Amino acid sequence: MDNTTIENQKIKQDKIVTMFDDIASTYDLANRVLSFGIDKQWRKKGCHKAYDILDSKELTQVTDVATGTGDLLLYWRDIALQRGIGIDKFVGVDPSVGMLDVAKTKVDFAEFIEGKAQELPIEDASTDIISISYGIRNVVDRVQALEEFHRALKSGGIVVILEFTKQDRSGVVDKVVDFGMKKVLPRVGGIISKNYEAYKYLPDSIEEFLTTEMLSKELEEAGFEMKYTKSFSMGISTLLVAQKK
Repeated sequence: MDNTTIENQKIKQDKIVTMFDDIASTYDLANRVLSFGIDKQWRKKGCHKAYDILDSKELTQVTDVATGTGDLLLYWRDIALQRGIGIDKFVGVDPSVGMLDVAKTKVDFAEFIEGKAQELPIEDASTDIISISYGIRNVVDRVQALEEFHRALKSGGIVVILEFTKQDRSGVVDKVVDFGMKKVLPRVGGIISKNYEAYKYLPDSIEEFLTTEMLSKELEEAGFEMKYTKSFSMGISTLLVAQKK
């Protein structure tokens, strides 16, 4: 990779981080409104699947990458308590200081670290679970991030990815979903956050992103074994669960 490409990637990544800083204070409200709260079920499903696969009552660490306002950490903790699973440490990592400031006000049991997925500030083979919800498409150097996840996970550790993956939309229902994502979502998100461009970025970034099959292949190439994939809500969201070999 030449210096120009690296510099362009840095500029693009910094721009994305700044955008999330700008919408941090309204991010949770916008998510709930735009997903009608359904995203809660998607997140719970990912947590349960990871705990099922690990099948352990004692875990050292859960690390949530691109943690945003820390929503997923609450599910990791609450579901672990329901299942009688002891977890020594919860860590949230995000490059957006604005998002982390909000996270610290609502999640008092986790350590938060400013950092990027592709330069993960986590020690080698130190965490049982790494999750990233609706954040992997915002990582400019995604392949490096997946390699970092593999490095930081213990042997047999689990990576959980929730994401809006690219879909082949051709049916009538698909066109309705496509209209909602491209036309309705930016307007509603823009009204709530007062930042139209940030929510116009969401459907645009999905169109530029990978299919589920392509992301699964990248995970396998990074040294993971795919354990579970499932699309939710007419293909709007996809859950991928993989295990470090």
